Order: sequence, then structure tokens, then C-alpha cells
Amino acid sequence: MQVRELAVPGVFEFTPRVFPDDRGLFVAPFQEAVFAAASGHPLHLAQTNHSVSRRGVVRGLHFSDVPPGQSKYVYCPRGALLDVAVDVRVGSPTFGSWDTVRLDSCTYRALYVPEGIGHAFVALEEETVMTYLCSTPYTPVMERTVHPLDPALGLPWPSDVQPALSDKDAAAPTLAEAASAGILPTWEACQARYAELRTAAGRSGARPPVGDPSGFPPARSPARGGNAPETAGHEPEA
Repeated sequence: MQVRELAVPGVFEFTPRVFPDDRGLFVAPFQEAVFAAASGHPLHLAQTNHSVSRRGVVRGLHFSDVPPGQSKYVYCPRGALLDVAVDVRVGSPTFGSWDTVRLDSCTYRALYVPEGIGHAFVALEEETVMTYLCSTPYTPVMERTVHPLDPALGLPWPSDVQPALSDKDAAAPTLAEAASAGILPTWEACQARYAELRTAAGRSGARPPVGDPSGFPPARSPARGGNAPETAGHEPEA
């Protein structure tokens, strides 16, 4: 599995190996050892979500209050989508910056969006499915939204489709309005949360193995924006 940190610090793209044969294909979009090596802690799974979207549907830009926040590990098992991560952490050196990844059912790339990062996507095909692994349950009073079409953000939504938003997302504030209202997470609170997760992982002894039966070296995180060499945790039998 290849790992790449995006331009937004703490957001990682994971590209698994896909094993096609005459029966179809087999793939492991989430591999804990590789994930923990990149993020510094295991993924706590509290809830899984499943969405189906027609072409042009935009979901987001969503995030949660920190602490505790909600991290997401997402991938697309059907169709294709453009996934967007936005740094909405007030005080972050990259506040307001964003990066994108195409997720689809050919490569089965996945994206990890940590606490404090705004997340949105647009469906590029009909009946596009998104699978979410979430670190905390859905808690409506802690959920926040920034308008995904905020012109100041300039997110790269495709020009050949008409964006379809929920009423809630369409009524969301711009990033500047959200900052003025004091509803954005802070860089300091997010850094404290990340340190808490790494400390808890150290206390529990949860860390990636030195090696694994596949014979590949342990996964490691590349420098931000670079490509990692091929690494692997356990590749399940296909």
C-alpha cells in the first residue's frame, strides 16, 4: 500500500493493491498497520456511514467541534468522486488551504481526514457510493458546515455539472463568516487532540509491527507531498 501526505498537513492518501482475476477483484482499502505508521495512532472506529449520490451531488464542507472532533477514513467502492480536504483550523500555518484526491472503484484509493479538517466531495458518476469509517458517533450539536461554494475558498468543483446541495449545506456560512462566529476549530485544540491520540496509542502498545508475513518492510510515511515506496501491512488472501 502506498501512502502520501497531502498539502493539508495530517491528511493522507492511501493507495492499496488491487488484485483482479477472472472472478472480479479483491482489495483491502484499509490496513491498520500502514495507517498507524502514517498517522502515529490506530483508527478508533465508532461508526460507519454509507452514502449514495447522483452525479453532481456535493456533500460538505463538514467538520466537528474539537475536542473531540471526528476523523474519517473514506473510500469509494462504486462510481467516482472528487474528494476535498480543507484546513479550517484557526491558527494553522495552512489555514484556508485545500487539496483534492479522486476516489473511485478502479484504484480504491482512500483518504484519511483528521479532526479539525473540513471534508467535502462531489459525485462524478451516477450512483456513486462513499464509505466512511468514523472515529466518533454522529453528534448533531457538534457538527459544523462551511459553504462548499464559498468563492474565497475557490474549491475546484467540475464546471460541467450543476452542484446539488442539501438545504443545510446551501445555507452554511462562508469560511470567513464561520471564523467570525467562532465555530471553527483551533490549531492548538487540534494539535492537543492529535497528541492525545498518539499518547494513548503509546500507552496501549498499539504500534505497527516491525515486519509482517508478506515479507515487505513496514509502512512509513513520506515527506509531505511526496510518494512513498510500495509498503504493506497484511494483504488478505484474495
